[in-house]
Amino acid sequence: MTKLLERYCRLLEGVMVAMLAIMVVLVFGNVVLRYAFNSGITVSEEVARWLFVWLTFLGAIVALKEHGHLGTDLLVSALPAWGKKLCLVASQLLMLGVTWLLFSGSLAQVKINADVQAPVTGASVAIFYAPGVFFAVSAAVLLLLQIVRTLTGQVDDKELVMVQESEDLAQLEELHLADAPSAATPAAKR
Repeated sequence: MTKLLERYCRLLEGVMVAMLAIMVVLVFGNVVLRYAFNSGITVSEEVARWLFVWLTFLGAIVALKEHGHLGTDLLVSALPAWGKKLCLVASQLLMLGVTWLLFSGSLAQVKINADVQAPVTGASVAIFYAPGVFFAVSAAVLLLLQIVRTLTGQVDDKELVMVQESEDLAQLEELHLADAPSAATPAAKR
C-alpha cells in the first residue's frame, strides 16, 4: 500500500509540474503579447486561475501524505507515547471530519455550477470547485490509512508528531540526521 501511495503522490507531483509550466507559459506569454504586440491570450487569466486552484489542492494532498504541514508540537512532544498516540488519532479524526465538510460543500458547489459557463472559455464553472472534491476523497483515504496504522501500532515514535514546527527546523533536523554517525554512540546506548 505504501508503494501505491508513493506512486500516486509522484503522479500528482508530475501533474503539478505540468500545471505550473502551463501557468508560466500562459501568464508570461500574455504579458509579452500585451506589451510587445498589443494583444493577448484571452483565456490565460481564467485557465491560470483554475490551474492555480488545482495546484494548491494537489500540493495539499502531497503535503498531507508527507506530514509537511506546519504546526506546533509544544504540547504533544511533551506527552508520553500513549498520549501522543491519543492526540494523533484525535487529530486524524478531526481532520477526517473537516475533510467530510469540505467534500460535501465542494460537491454541492460542483452540482450547483455544473451548468454555469465561465465567461471566457465557456467551460463549466464546476472545474473551479472540483479540486475540493478530489482533495477530500484523496485526503480521506490517506487519513483512514494513517488511523489504521496508528491503531495497529505500525507508527514509530518519530511519526507520532505529525507537524513540523517550522520549515527551517525541519531542514536543520534533516541535515543533523544526515550527518549523524551510523553507529550508536555510547551515550545513546544507555
